[in-house]
Amino acid sequence: MKYKIIAILTVVLASCQAQKSKNMAQDEHLKSALISIDLPEDIRPIKKSEEEWKSLLSDMEYYVLREKGTERAFTGPFWDNKKEGIYTCGACELPLFDSHTKFRSGTGWPSFWQPIRDYYIQEDIDYDIGYKRTEVLCARCGGHLGHVFEDGPKPTGLRYCLNGAALDFVERSSELSPK
Repeated sequence: MKYKIIAILTVVLASCQAQKSKNMAQDEHLKSALISIDLPEDIRPIKKSEEEWKSLLSDMEYYVLREKGTERAFTGPFWDNKKEGIYTCGACELPLFDSHTKFRSGTGWPSFWQPIRDYYIQEDIDYDIGYKRTEVLCARCGGHLGHVFEDGPKPTGLRYCLNGAALDFVERSSELSPK
């Protein structure tokens, strides 16, 4: 009986790994197809060497943006920011999210229900922790921002759960604030 269970688990594991490889191959195919699409001028890709990125970013910013790391919950600079303004990419300054779409998710990371422009971010499938997640990347520099989940508020139902270390913030001046 013990050996039958081990054999069954081995077959299931092999099947899961084969499906994961198939999904990853499909994801790579889709990614290469998206790269060929003409992009608006403001998000033409920025290419830098890893040495250039290291010289421009703090250790934590580099870890999150370039190595796809995650800051600990409730430690980043913007999880509880209540000021009005624009959240930009911490690496290339592309405006990504408006404070009007930020909401308190209780997760310890800044959370938004919609980007400024859908094409300012890219999504990629991530299996880093053993199951499928949707990674969020800056469309201009490819920096890792966080992940998007389908448990957010209306109107989109999305929760862009981002690392504060991947973002900068430009406060909206009182002259620009909507009345």
